[in-house]
Amino acid sequence: MASEAAARTFFSSPHFAVVGASSDPTKFGHKIFTWYTQHNLSVTPINPSSSEIQACPKWPALDIQSYPTLPNLSALPNPTETSVSIITPPKVTKKVLEEAKKLGIPAVWLQPGTFDDEILNFAFKEFKAGVGGDGGDGSEGWCVLVDGEKAAKAAGKQFKL
Repeated sequence: MASEAAARTFFSSPHFAVVGASSDPTKFGHKIFTWYTQHNLSVTPINPSSSEIQACPKWPALDIQSYPTLPNLSALPNPTETSVSIITPPKVTKKVLEEAKKLGIPAVWLQPGTFDDEILNFAFKEFKAGVGGDGGDGSEGWCVLVDGEKAAKAAGKQFKL
């Protein structure tokens, strides 16, 4: 089971990636990616079907910026220093986790709707920290949008929002 300690460990990384990042503001891949940019965290969008995504880096400013995407985790420059948020269907999530494990990714955060029990067990067993499933302060379980700021602050991240 995920814990506050796992969430804190997740945010101890210097870099982050969002698998499933999107330009569509109605999708959680956009909302999660934007959360990282608005908290001034080093984040890379991962999206195999788009060479860039657009998001507002600061809130409440409405200036939209383009961010170049990477097609997969293997293209990350520092995978062993990068924690990964995942916003993909469970079938895709399993493949992403297998790639992450092979690359030495230290921690993963499985957003609500991205996992089943098998995937959660794999994440909890194979990574230094796996966050997901029941818990956190949200009604649907651990989510960066709900639990991220508290966990990041506990890991020593400071924000200038």
